[in-house]
Amino acid sequence: MLNISGIREGYVLDHIKAGMSLKIYHDLKLDQLEDCTVAVIMNAKSNKMGLKDIIKVECPVDSLDLDILGFIDHNITVNIIQNDEIVEKRALHLPAQIKNVIRCKNPRCITSIEQELDQIFILTDPKEEVYRCKYCEEKYRG
Repeated sequence: MLNISGIREGYVLDHIKAGMSLKIYHDLKLDQLEDCTVAVIMNAKSNKMGLKDIIKVECPVDSLDLDILGFIDHNITVNIIQNDEIVEKRALHLPAQIKNVIRCKNPRCITSIEQELDQIFILTDPKEEVYRCKYCEEKYRG
């Protein structure tokens, strides 16, 4: 049996669809965090989901921007840990804006020419989960 110890301060991202943890790892830029410990558990057994992934991040609780998780999958459970205890379970929602997670597919968009521009998408239709590029209005459906 695999045993991963608890964390003193940080996050536990639970109920991630099996196989999605590495995408989340990169989207949250966990590889760029200094002095933080990250454990990625893949294909853990789950009564609710069959198989799931879990990410444990030991870091100061203000180190991560978790809004992107709502875009990736609003069913992920975010547990905030302080002093070895869960102090909050955060509900996820679609963020009003996402930055540098998806790329505009419009070849005429300025982001295709100006590579240093941030890829910014604005939520325009929450019911249908539709985002549009800030620069060219190209549609992206989540």
